[in-house]
Amino acid sequence: MKFLVLIYNEPALLDALPPSEFDTTMRGCFDKADELKKDGKLLDARMLQAPSTAKSIRVRNGRRTTHDGPFAETKEVLGGFNLIEAADMDEALGIAAEFPWSSTGCVEVRPLEDMDAVRRRVKAAPAMSSA
Repeated sequence: MKFLVLIYNEPALLDALPPSEFDTTMRGCFDKADELKKDGKLLDARMLQAPSTAKSIRVRNGRRTTHDGPFAETKEVLGGFNLIEAADMDEALGIAAEFPWSSTGCVEVRPLEDMDAVRRRVKAAPAMSSA
C-alpha cells in the first residue's frame, strides 16, 4: 500500500534554526531516505521551494483567478513529500515518526487511492502505459 508523507514546516521555526543545525537535520533526512530507499520503502521524495514561489489557481463559473503564493493563510506550509510503501497505516506512521521535521511543523500521512480501481469504478478508459 502506498502512502504520501507530507512534511509541513513552520517557517519561523525553520528560520530560527542555526544553519549548522538545519544542515545536520537535512543530512539526517538524506541518510534516512537512503536507508528507506534501500529497504524498498521510499519510492520518491521531493523538497518544495518556498511558498513565495507558488501560484494558486481557482476556476469558478468559468472564470480563472491566479494568486501569488499559497491561497490559504496558514502558520505551517507544505515543505515537501515522501512517497512510501508500507503494509498498513501503522507501519506508515512508524516510518513517518522517524522524520525529523515534526519538530518544526507537522508530518501528515495519507493513504493513496488506487487510481486503476477508481478508473474501473467510474468506467474511465484504462491508463496509458508509461513504458
